[in-house]
Amino acid sequence: MTAAVHPPPTPTKATWTDADYPIMAWHDCRIHGISLAGHDELLSVRLMIDLDYIVRWVDPVAPEQHLTFWIAPATLVFENAWGVCGEFGPVFEQLEIADIHRLDPTDDHPSPSWHVEGENFGFHLRATGFRQYLRRAPQLVHRKVLTSAERGGVSFAEESFG
Repeated sequence: MTAAVHPPPTPTKATWTDADYPIMAWHDCRIHGISLAGHDELLSVRLMIDLDYIVRWVDPVAPEQHLTFWIAPATLVFENAWGVCGEFGPVFEQLEIADIHRLDPTDDHPSPSWHVEGENFGFHLRATGFRQYLRRAPQLVHRKVLTSAERGGVSFAEESFG
């Protein structure tokens, strides 16, 4: 008996935006770095997250018993971020996202609220939207995280593969 082959998800978008939010999921995506940075030309702040984005969970095919995952290193950038607040800790393990929620504004400002939550951490922010860049093509792995070599180290690069 030959092992089942799991072809890469196609077509895979390399750049996602807040318009894609309804079809995106970040459950169990590992965070490798967080940065609050000013934009070079504008007087705006950007919250950037370096993460392993799980493009697809793959059910096992007998005789296998464990899931496999199509994962790509990604940079998630919240544009024009403000009102960032939250807490971390105690942190005993790496940060994994449970979910990212978009909440409609409850005031006169048009920017939605975003809530990034995980085990022992969570933060809120206001932002006009986001872009998520898959920096490399998804790789099929037997764990929910890429090694440093597989992902090319920690990066906040805003360039999509392909």
